Amino acid sequence: MHLAHQELFKKLGKNGGVLVIQTNYANLTPLNIRQKHTLYPVYFYPLANIKHLSAVQFIKLVKEEFPNLKKIVVGFDFRFGHLAAYNNDTLVELFDGDVEIVDEYKIDRVAVHSRIIRSYLRAGNIEFANKLLGYNYTFTGLALTGQGLGLKYFVPTININVTEYLIPQEGIYITRTKLNERTYESVTFIGHRMTTDGNFAIETNILNKDFNSEIPKNIQVEFLKKIRDNTKYDKFEDLKKQIEDDACVALSWFEEEK
Repeated sequence: MHLAHQELFKKLGKNGGVLVIQTNYANLTPLNIRQKHTLYPVYFYPLANIKHLSAVQFIKLVKEEFPNLKKIVVGFDFRFGHLAAYNNDTLVELFDGDVEIVDEYKIDRVAVHSRIIRSYLRAGNIEFANKLLGYNYTFTGLALTGQGLGLKYFVPTININVTEYLIPQEGIYITRTKLNERTYESVTFIGHRMTTDGNFAIETNILNKDFNSEIPKNIQVEFLKKIRDNTKYDKFEDLKKQIEDDACVALSWFEEEK
């Protein structure tokens, strides 16, 4: 539900709605998150249920389920039907209402597509991915019990298991973490714990000094900026010093944003 999608939504009237063809790789805004990004009601067609339909069958289905349908708004590259064999020309030919086709949308000469945004997230370019999204990339996961080393040697962290969302590139990020309806400034680590057990982990360190919240089941992390790549340290003391430096970088960033 990025900025190019929002350009489509602008063409809808007061009685409009958003029809999403749901795939298994929609990991930027999974199923239950999409409604947060539009005031229009969101309806879902699982791809497995409709991918066998011909163009005529697909349009017949849409008209039956939305009997007052007068207008369809689509992107310039919209395709539908069996093997995605049909395009906007077919839609204009077969649909007896208005069809509005929205041109490709670009920011800084970069076309806004989900696959492009994924590529920036995988490269760790959070700031530009957020610019294309129109909001800060956020994922939600379940709190886990970690090694306990952070509390003993470094700083206490919350370990998170994330399954539905795309995971950004390994590294350390300035983030905001939401717990029990309150949002905290934080630093989040993504990657293999090369200095300790080598296992992959997602860990967030709350920076607010007044933090004393009970850790809820669901943790939400909002990504703002990448600080650095993941690094292996020979000594725990070196890692601890780097964690403290990362916290200082993040706190300075938040102070500048105020």
